[in-house]
Amino acid sequence: MKVLQPEGWPRPKGYANGIAVRGQQVFLAGIVGWDAQGCFPAGLVAQFRQTLHNIIAILAEGGARPEHVVRMTWYITSRDDYLAHGREIGAVYREIMGKHFPVMAVVQVVALMEAEAQIEIEVTAVIPD
Repeated sequence: MKVLQPEGWPRPKGYANGIAVRGQQVFLAGIVGWDAQGCFPAGLVAQFRQTLHNIIAILAEGGARPEHVVRMTWYITSRDDYLAHGREIGAVYREIMGKHFPVMAVVQVVALMEAEAQIEIEVTAVIPD
């Protein structure tokens, strides 16, 4: 994997501007923070934690690991809640994903299809050749 960082640009915090890779691609749909019974924990940080655990479980089914993730798109229902819990979200991310920071975008949406969901994340991973 090659991180694409133009010379002289400020280094982004918590994500990469671009990544170039070769290998088997693994695509995940929008994953939410419910458990195996379809129940959501209370709060954005708890849902984020469960969402990442769900992502890791699905990646494993495809033979991928967190370090193979090259793109994440996060959909959140409250920008204010996200910003208020930024440190906690960052700590949870590093705990589960490690210090691997793929290309990311965070988008605030009016609502998600699952009424209780506060976050949904799409993922693309590439398992190297």
